[in-house]
Amino acid sequence: MLFAYTPTFWDVIWWMFVFFAWVMWITVVISVFIDNFRRPDHSGFSKAMWTLLILFLPIIGVCAYLIARPATAPAV
Repeated sequence: MLFAYTPTFWDVIWWMFVFFAWVMWITVVISVFIDNFRRPDHSGFSKAMWTLLILFLPIIGVCAYLIARPATAPAV
């Protein structure tokens, strides 16, 4: 017996789903950090507070940032 556990097809599907969910989550968090630090309308204090909120309460922080952030002004 080479392996003590042989994964089923559905185990592999579940692992792929979890892996890609993590990839999507990391992508969203990185995108929120980039958006936060590139915004000219945020002060340094608000950038620091958003960063701390996202670091210490990641799910709540990212959701709150995506809901509460103001729309950017269109480029002229």
